[in-house]
Amino acid sequence: QVQLVESGGGLVQPGGSLRLSCAASGSISSAYAMAWYRQAPGKERELVASMSNVRTTYYADSVTGRFTISRDNAMNMVFLQMNKVEPGDTAVYYCNLQDSSGRAFASWGQGTQVTVSS
Repeated sequence: QVQLVESGGGLVQPGGSLRLSCAASGSISSAYAMAWYRQAPGKERELVASMSNVRTTYYADSVTGRFTISRDNAMNMVFLQMNKVEPGDTAVYYCNLQDSSGRAFASWGQGTQVTVSS
């Protein structure tokens, strides 16, 4: 059973930066990729970014050029560097593992709240 713990969220002003972290415990050897998702109030959860085991990355159009995903495989961690944040980035951010079809398959953690406001 994989457990995911997200951290690093908070209140940040528009244009600011934030770095999110996610620690995965348990067996993640079956994962094809690690990914970040977010869910804003009243909206469905959406994929923000992912990085495969061979370092192939994907970014949603809305964050391309502003967010960077990275991994520390030795520590089973994934990070999301958020730069030039916008009010539209306000959401609860979650990490998860993806299978080869891009499906998130681990139980969701509690997430970390990111609020972008002046």
